[in-house]
Amino acid sequence: MVGEFPELQGVMGQYYALHDGESAEVAKAIEGHYHPRFAGDSLASNGLGLAVALADKTELLVGIWGIGLSPTGEKDPFGLRRAALGLLRMLIETPITLRLTELLATGQQSFAGVNGVKQQAEAIHSFLLDRARGYLKDQGHGVDAIEAVLAECPDKPWQWLPRLQAVNAFLSTAHATALCAANKRIGNILKKADADKAFGEVRFELLIEPNEKALAQALSQTAPKAQAFAESGHFQESLESLAALKAPVDAFFEAVMVNADDPGLRANRMALLGQTHRAMNQVADLARLTAAT
Repeated sequence: MVGEFPELQGVMGQYYALHDGESAEVAKAIEGHYHPRFAGDSLASNGLGLAVALADKTELLVGIWGIGLSPTGEKDPFGLRRAALGLLRMLIETPITLRLTELLATGQQSFAGVNGVKQQAEAIHSFLLDRARGYLKDQGHGVDAIEAVLAECPDKPWQWLPRLQAVNAFLSTAHATALCAANKRIGNILKKADADKAFGEVRFELLIEPNEKALAQALSQTAPKAQAFAESGHFQESLESLAALKAPVDAFFEAVMVNADDPGLRANRMALLGQTHRAMNQVADLARLTAAT
């Protein structure tokens, strides 16, 4: 039946399952696990169907990629682009909260001991993010906002749309331009000095300038709030809390010499900037939003 009428794939399986006495849930999952079959198609309508569809597409991606038959140019004979988009839609548009790395690791386990199937999780993850960029752009989100979110949250698809909505709201605020510019400036300083990793906690006894003390004080109050909001999924509130850092960050750069002659002071100021950078990027990489503000 399906060989002659391919569009009935899954549909006939549902009828045969019901005829053979399977439950309605199982029959519906048999039909739904082939979804989405094309762009804009519906997803499986029950949890069991979503689980089977997710497993099916994950195994396809991991298995085909593992034997060296990944898409090249316009050629995609195994429909991996379609499978990747379907997988992402399930993780974005349904209540499933599953990390991409965990999903790919589970898929890889199904090929344990199978000769000729190599571990390609990193390449597949990058492939999925490329598909995600196209999907999110089609949803009406700007390239800068998408890159800002994926830079800080590449592994949690269920958070991408809420984070993007929060970023778009943040970009309309009066303090967005200044905070994004400051974040980019801090990032450039840290990148040049590799200070975000090289220096640890701020030593408050080494804060001698009033404006660096003021920034440290503001950061001690703002960073925990921003982190708590982000961890609880209140991304807009997390970004809104950063408004408290605008004035102290501006004052810091106006009056404090980061590259002080004293190594201890310099290291401490780098540590302060590193903590500020991390606090500001709880939801998205603000530096990537400078062109959008």
